[in-house]
Amino acid sequence: MKVGIDLGGTKIEAVVLNDDNHILLRERMPTPQGDYAATLAIIISLVRRVESEFGVFPRLGIGIPGAVSKQTGRIKNANSTCLIGRDLAADLSATLSQTIVLANDANCLALSEASDGAAAGEDVVFAVILGTGCGGGLVVNGQVLNGVNAIAGEWGHNPLPWPSEKDEMHPCYCGQKGCLETFLSGPGMAMHFEKRYGRPLSAQAISEGAEAGEEVCRRHMESYAHWLAKGLASVMNVVDPDVIVLGGGLSNVDFLYRRVPELWTQWVFSDRVDTRLVPAKWGDSSGVRGAAWL
Repeated sequence: MKVGIDLGGTKIEAVVLNDDNHILLRERMPTPQGDYAATLAIIISLVRRVESEFGVFPRLGIGIPGAVSKQTGRIKNANSTCLIGRDLAADLSATLSQTIVLANDANCLALSEASDGAAAGEDVVFAVILGTGCGGGLVVNGQVLNGVNAIAGEWGHNPLPWPSEKDEMHPCYCGQKGCLETFLSGPGMAMHFEKRYGRPLSAQAISEGAEAGEEVCRRHMESYAHWLAKGLASVMNVVDPDVIVLGGGLSNVDFLYRRVPELWTQWVFSDRVDTRLVPAKWGDSSGVRGAAWL
């Protein structure tokens, strides 16, 4: 039995997998925004829920929206900023008996999809979370690349490449301006829509409006596809992945899988592009499956 938790910007999810990686239990709770103590309490309550049904288990994998500093053991680079500087593993170990293993949530997604998901059997896999943030993870020959600074795959905090004159560069929580995350995350997409059209709409409402044929939403989804194509092309020019897997809420927008590969050819430094762009096979539970394998 393997147990994993995905600590996301909008939900905290726990799963229990059997030896065949089938889900035996799946529980979700809303993420308490900006409240670290409440986040700890929810994780602990989910663990107690698992223990009540399956008994005490030895190891708990947690996917986090950030990374663990190799120097301090504390969380860095988290778009859920209440996690930054916290020793999450130690704080949970004060109450729980399990060994706590933390990993970047996009790395968990990449591991899940490269193992038995949409990119199974491929050599180089880049996995992207388009949700509250804009994370990325790399798997090469079945192994997650963490990097010496624990930031491999963190494309979301590179600047938007090849910007057009109408692309506004807004501040990012990381302290820079114009990060890809400020364009490609759900909140970033909504912010740019409101700035351009003077009308607040969520990312989901924009994508639904585009599908329904609403003109301003269609125009904005076209801009989003350009931003995504440019961002992914800049990654492709460095690591040249076989497959790029999209996860997170915006991965459900079917338009992207047709339009983005049409667009990225103008920025990828090659005479042809054979990289495939695919949705996560395991949907929004893919990352938590990867966390269970930690």
